[in-house]
Amino acid sequence: MKAVGLVVEYNPFHNGHLYHLQKAKEVTGADVVVAVMSGNFTQRGEPTILDKWQRARAALNNGVDMVIELPLISAVEPADRFAAGALQLLADMQVESVVFGAEHPHWDFHHMVDLEKSFQADQFKQFDQTYATQFNQQLKKRIGVSLIDPNDILAFSYYKANINSRFGLRLVPIQRTGSQYHDQQIRGKVASASAIRNSVTNKQQELIQEAVPEATFEELGHLKMVPSWDQLYPLLRNQLIQAPQSLLAQTYQMSEGLENRLKRIAEQELTFDGFIKRVKTKRYTYAHLTRLFLYTVLQASETEVHNAIYHPYHHLLGFTEMGQKYLHHVKKQLQYPLITKVDQTLHHGDFTLDYRAGKLYQMFTPDEQDIKRSPIRVTVK
Repeated sequence: MKAVGLVVEYNPFHNGHLYHLQKAKEVTGADVVVAVMSGNFTQRGEPTILDKWQRARAALNNGVDMVIELPLISAVEPADRFAAGALQLLADMQVESVVFGAEHPHWDFHHMVDLEKSFQADQFKQFDQTYATQFNQQLKKRIGVSLIDPNDILAFSYYKANINSRFGLRLVPIQRTGSQYHDQQIRGKVASASAIRNSVTNKQQELIQEAVPEATFEELGHLKMVPSWDQLYPLLRNQLIQAPQSLLAQTYQMSEGLENRLKRIAEQELTFDGFIKRVKTKRYTYAHLTRLFLYTVLQASETEVHNAIYHPYHHLLGFTEMGQKYLHHVKKQLQYPLITKVDQTLHHGDFTLDYRAGKLYQMFTPDEQDIKRSPIRVTVK
């Protein structure tokens, strides 16, 4: 059986994603589609609009054959670590190729990876600018292009991970279609996830229905609130105010001295919008900060995260009959543990960060996210 891998967030699953997975099967001739999907929080550290089970079900009802949860330690990370964690699981799942959308699929991303290795360390010493900004400056000088679009950045990151870790995967970038990644308005049948989430907030049902498959539309119709950091901020603020600075300093991704700034501003700001605007500097992107805020609420330390990195696993969220056959075919070859049900032992062990993230996400839903949840089984008609 020939499998193609996808790395996704499906926040939410929309018509552009449907095109992507159909195109993935077409260009690879694959029998099976395996998706590694972020859990309840995105790469930027934002809570997803629907929980991981709802998003997995929508994917399975629209052509994906197996959905594996990307662990939090990879899902809520910069692009390079996000890509490496996802490809690690797909390679272990024995997929032959990985298909992903890019704004410029014709670019030689492999050459860009080689160029990065050739850059001198002293070219990245502007401490008031991010590494990404300085790297793009060097790329512009050498080959006349910049990695600005999120999908191009991910494409580069997939190539980098595949080369550095020698996964041996065939990488297939395809042209993204429809609206741009950051578009805030639905303008047709293919819209950005951002535009769809914005339309959900504004209750624009007709526009939403045009841009998403029926399964997603039904799930969004039951949504009582749009999850956001506005609702989580009281937890973050309380943690920043109550926890001693020495404890906050141990938080994963907490730069030296930043805990003092966060604590001081949290004591003064009552809203998340006011808080993050005062915290933001040239040195830290909004995505970096929201990821940091999530790790702060989860009380995830540097030590805990680094230990977890060395213990990857496959948390199976769901499968079709074809996905089940494929899993039966490859499971004896898996290097990493396969989790089909989270019990009391697991949620205190390697799975603890994802378990805590699930409990945090229950701020938005009464549904248990992990304990005793079995994989979704979908029969494709």
